Amino acid sequence: MTIRRFQQLAHWGAYTAVVEDGRLIACESFARNPAPSPMLGAIPAMVYSPLRIERPAVRKSWLLRRERSGRGSDSFVEVSWDQALTLVAEELARVRAERGSQGIFGGSYGWSSAGRFHHARTQVRRFLFSGGGCTDSVGNYSWGAAQFLLPHVIGTHEPVSGRVTDWNSVIANSRLIMAFGGLALKNGQVTSGGAGAHTMEAWLRRAREAGIRFVVISPNRGDAPEFLAAQWMALRPNTDTALMLGMAHTLQAEGLHDSAFLASHCTGFDAFRRYLTGTQDGTPKSAAWAAAICGVDADLICALARQAAATRTLVTMAWALQRAHHGEQPYWMAIALAAMLGQIGLPGGGFAFGHGSMNGVGNPRVDLPSPEFATGPNPAGRAIPVARLTDMLENPGAAFDFNGRQDIYPDIDLIYWAGGNPFHHHQDLNRLTRIWHKPATVVVHESWWTPSARRADIVLPATTTLERNDIGGSSRDRFIFAMQRAIAPVGESRDDFDIFRELAARAGHEPAFTEGRDTDAWLRELWRRVSVGADSGGVTLPAYEEFIARGWVELPPPARDYVMFEAFRADPIAHPLRTPSGRIELVSQAIGGFGYADCPAHPTWLPPAEWLGAAAAAQFPLHLVTIQPPHRLHSQMDPGPVSQAGKVAGRECLAINPGDAAARGLSDGDLARVFNQRGACLAGVVLDEALMPGVVVMATGAWFDPAVDGLERGGNPNVLSLDVGTSSLTQGPSALSVLVEVEGWTGKAMPVEVYRAPRIEPAGIG
Repeated sequence: MTIRRFQQLAHWGAYTAVVEDGRLIACESFARNPAPSPMLGAIPAMVYSPLRIERPAVRKSWLLRRERSGRGSDSFVEVSWDQALTLVAEELARVRAERGSQGIFGGSYGWSSAGRFHHARTQVRRFLFSGGGCTDSVGNYSWGAAQFLLPHVIGTHEPVSGRVTDWNSVIANSRLIMAFGGLALKNGQVTSGGAGAHTMEAWLRRAREAGIRFVVISPNRGDAPEFLAAQWMALRPNTDTALMLGMAHTLQAEGLHDSAFLASHCTGFDAFRRYLTGTQDGTPKSAAWAAAICGVDADLICALARQAAATRTLVTMAWALQRAHHGEQPYWMAIALAAMLGQIGLPGGGFAFGHGSMNGVGNPRVDLPSPEFATGPNPAGRAIPVARLTDMLENPGAAFDFNGRQDIYPDIDLIYWAGGNPFHHHQDLNRLTRIWHKPATVVVHESWWTPSARRADIVLPATTTLERNDIGGSSRDRFIFAMQRAIAPVGESRDDFDIFRELAARAGHEPAFTEGRDTDAWLRELWRRVSVGADSGGVTLPAYEEFIARGWVELPPPARDYVMFEAFRADPIAHPLRTPSGRIELVSQAIGGFGYADCPAHPTWLPPAEWLGAAAAAQFPLHLVTIQPPHRLHSQMDPGPVSQAGKVAGRECLAINPGDAAARGLSDGDLARVFNQRGACLAGVVLDEALMPGVVVMATGAWFDPAVDGLERGGNPNVLSLDVGTSSLTQGPSALSVLVEVEGWTGKAMPVEVYRAPRIEPAGIG
């Protein structure tokens, strides 16, 4: 018996892979991590899961007759790598010849690996770009609305994608933290690129010990850990903008706003004030007005506004709030509220995004680049907002608005997907299923028989992170890791890079894709680039061989606390923002000039298509809030033991207020049907007194498993979600604007089928 240990990294934390005689037997958390994620416990079972794809496979009816129907229900035929790659190469060449490169959609969503070289989204885009291009996607499902709104308002999306004021500054200076959307510790398990240390709980405890008062504004009291002793303001989902407008009205009416800061560092306040006071539309946005919309008592709204003005206050907002219809508005309004308080650029003051959404937000870290494998330019020059996938497939040739321009949806005949699971993260999955048959060919790289792999025509088995070398790290973490190959590839699995290298060679663009480097040469080049960037920042990294042998390096702490917009506050003339005015744009002439009715020129209360104040609430009286799961990352490892242990009645959980449950005859542990006009799914009932009445909660990520009649058996809430853009400006996902009804399930037994591999036919067919 031989036991060896290898450094590895996942988005939910660094770990040591323990290998006995070539087989992974355990995953030990990184010794420097104060709060390891239990998700590590699922890795060994998933690596050797019966759902692993071990050989290339082709959908039977596509192989025999190129039939498009049958995706999701057909059997597969295992073929050789040579045959599979020949089929892929022929299809890529056919579509490029018949429709041009824009007829290929390069699909991916970048959570497949914490490694920065074997990063599937980068690999597939680089491959397709080097071969002539494709229709790409821009933005993301996590904070896509913010990504395209914030540059208009503050000149950058850095406060959501990168750094915010360090926790050290917050703890030393803040006295009040208003957390819109909460500070759920479960979200602190994960960070893109992985983490050596889960720090969210430790920072929050230090903040509480420092005497900072927390107010959590959320429909779920459980969105704040009990040790914070936070004041809970329970508001109706999607109404945060109205509440903040009520606070802003109080500040203005009582002269508590910082007129000097608004005049020197902002533009448009006079016009915004006309909206706030009702001069513009006859409706003052008073606390009483806000209370009628959000359900929070007007006196509480006024009191919170006065408290915020009287002390150093940080306004922080979870990413989830902009994943709603008109999701731009709460983010813009949070900036406006912070501007009226006048503390932007002060230590511990101003605004921030994401503290309750991901590990590492606010971590002190030297500003050094993370390892990155570049994609290069897209010769096709075509892209859609990522959340408009179904619109594109349904409406080729139709016009769509996006961020001040109008474009045309291309006609897609081949989807090439590597990394990610659209039958998890997209909205209204029944609608996506109906149109998924439209392209002639779907190619997927995958390690497991996910819902997306089952709906492909050609499936190429990809290695997991344990089966290859890589470099990983996050700009929100102080460690960089060597990801050391721990086991041999399972079955005939290959790295994405090797698959694409052979396809590129067949198509004649291997030199552009590889630049003459194999995997080892690329890893050395990435380390060289990181080291050069570190040197320029005054940090010396070890030589590549030393780094690989040790497995990780720890970056030194920054020399001083980072305060977001500190230089801008000190001198807005010398350090202007990258906005047209150089200042914070409370009114954006650019956005106003686009003429979008669904995104005016300043923060505005716009009722979402679905919320508890909508007419549809008479038929579907519960607002469904979908959350990131505590037992897995998105849909990753859903068949694994950790995720399965969190199921109720064999399904994803539905949390519901006991009063709402009693009104429907539901008890804890019951099997329920959750439904609306778009679809229905089964879920296991969990009674939760921390939820305000009228709100139910489900985690996303249960593997999509529709029965023949369309009922989703496993509890995937995206059969219920609304698939419309947040607005014409950003076209982000509106996943959190969803009304549903719930009833007890009295139908026949509905076993979940998706955790069994599809039928595999003998080789040699076709």
